[in-house]
Amino acid sequence: MLIDSDVIIWSLRGNAKARNLIQAQVPFQISVVTYMEIVQGMRNTSELKIFVGQLKKWSVATIQIDRDISARAMLFVEDYFLSHKMLIADALIAATAIEMQETLLTANTKHYRHIKNLKMVSFRP
Repeated sequence: MLIDSDVIIWSLRGNAKARNLIQAQVPFQISVVTYMEIVQGMRNTSELKIFVGQLKKWSVATIQIDRDISARAMLFVEDYFLSHKMLIADALIAATAIEMQETLLTANTKHYRHIKNLKMVSFRP
């Protein structure tokens, strides 16, 4: 399972449903893009330490961007930016899920629903 930023943020903010769902997936994976998106939302080093500590508790594997992920994401932006406003981060996360043959757990299904071959599970807080 590849978990999207939004689900992790819900959990970090205390949403029990997100926390329980994530706990049921341990160990799981995230894209390096997800990691960076969450870190960019931190307000201080204390929040960052809590986040990094939680990743360790969950035994999270962070998937780096490689040539195949980059190439697939580039095609997603070409194919879907004009029609669906596909953003770089979402293209990279979707490409990571497909290349790793993982299901993406996300609350933002509208960002991804137009991508063929992407397996998704929807989270509703």
